[in-house]
Amino acid sequence: MRMAAKKPKYDTKRAWGEARALMWEHRKSVGIGLVLMLISRAAGFVPPGSVSYLVDNVLAARDDSKLTLVAGVVLLATLVNVVTSFALSQVVSVAAQQAIAKLREDVQAHLVRLPVSFFDSTKSGVLISRVMNDPEGIRNLVGTGIIQLVGGFFSAIVALAVLFWLNWRLTSGTVVFLSIFGVGMSIAFKRLRPLFRERGAITADVTGRLAETIGGIRIVKVYTAEAREREVFRGGVQRLFKNVASTITGTSATGALGLGVVGAVSVLVMYFGGRDVLAGKMTLGNLLMYVFFIAMVTYPLIQIASIGTQITEAFAGLDRIRELKDMVTEDQEDATKAAIPALRGDVAFEDVWFEYEKDVPVLKGVNLVVPAGTTTALVGSSGSGKSTLISLVMAFARPQKGRITIDGDDLAGLKLHDYRRQLGVVMQDNFLFDGSVRDNIAFTRPDATDEQVREVSRIANVDEFVQGFPEKYDTIVGERGVKL
Repeated sequence: MRMAAKKPKYDTKRAWGEARALMWEHRKSVGIGLVLMLISRAAGFVPPGSVSYLVDNVLAARDDSKLTLVAGVVLLATLVNVVTSFALSQVVSVAAQQAIAKLREDVQAHLVRLPVSFFDSTKSGVLISRVMNDPEGIRNLVGTGIIQLVGGFFSAIVALAVLFWLNWRLTSGTVVFLSIFGVGMSIAFKRLRPLFRERGAITADVTGRLAETIGGIRIVKVYTAEAREREVFRGGVQRLFKNVASTITGTSATGALGLGVVGAVSVLVMYFGGRDVLAGKMTLGNLLMYVFFIAMVTYPLIQIASIGTQITEAFAGLDRIRELKDMVTEDQEDATKAAIPALRGDVAFEDVWFEYEKDVPVLKGVNLVVPAGTTTALVGSSGSGKSTLISLVMAFARPQKGRITIDGDDLAGLKLHDYRRQLGVVMQDNFLFDGSVRDNIAFTRPDATDEQVREVSRIANVDEFVQGFPEKYDTIVGERGVKL
């Protein structure tokens, strides 16, 4: 159940372009989120910023009136921080869910317009995963992820500026350790992106096999293949586990590096900052303020590492979505073709060759003429190409050689939408959607009246059959008609 081992190409520039397009589409929510984030982070600077004043000017002077003022300012800043943080989460989380829903709609709309040959070569479960799972990651591009990423950089830059103002020599040494952390994050993200993309492929593969097993459960049971299917599924789940374990190792290593940097910086500040206080080069209040602002640099950087991993995962999802959306749809091909009038129905095959697999022809030089208004029966053994002929007539596939004409015009040049609307087809495999009898009869005409539904039912000799159900045309048929 492994997918083709094709090494994907990562276009980082294009990925960032798509990310910017997503953010621009939801610019109102992202903009409000950024404003709320800036207010929240600014309020967050008040408590650590007040430490130096509290120690050196309030406690040292034993000034009770100033103590009340400082406490009041810190309390107000905390309330602002709490309110804006809550509002930020609400605004951007809703925007993220809207973006995910819209992207799922876009992917599904593109998917159903692809040629039938694509669906013949791809598992349905894989496609379901493409639609439902791949868009999930963009929550970090238009949701809290990107906002927190920007907020982390904002906090780190402002805090770093304050640190240089307090003690530029000590901060210069701190920056060296922070640079090591930055390089480590860059390397980790570069290595994690292929793993996240592979995870999406494995998830789709496992989902596809599970969908097949459930869809063919009667076959599985009648041939007592439960144990084999369990082993196949187990193999896929283990592949997924190994991939997740690898990404956990990468993210854990990044987090550990961050903690190591925090520890090294703490020792640096403790030792050299303490010496400066003892030498009278720095007040105790300034040292305490320095310690708090060091935390406001290191914590956002660790947060950036976590968010960066999530954004890397989002890019991997965009890679897979782009791979699908780059495929040419049938209506894109139709755009260059002229509309066709009502057809008479003359069908002709002219030296038609067709193969599903290279060098294994199913049809060899077929010549066939079916005049309009006549009935033609295709007779042959299983695998002789009867269904293939019908698929070619319905333009579900294209011949490798020769051509098929409709009323003398090459089918390849006809607008498929106009052409198929004039076809009346009874499929070889009956397929019913989970809904009522009426829903299925009026599938292509949901606005059809009850009388129109009954009229076509009488023509197809199913009205009498349907009238035998207690709920008649409102009878629920179940998936693939299992309840009938």
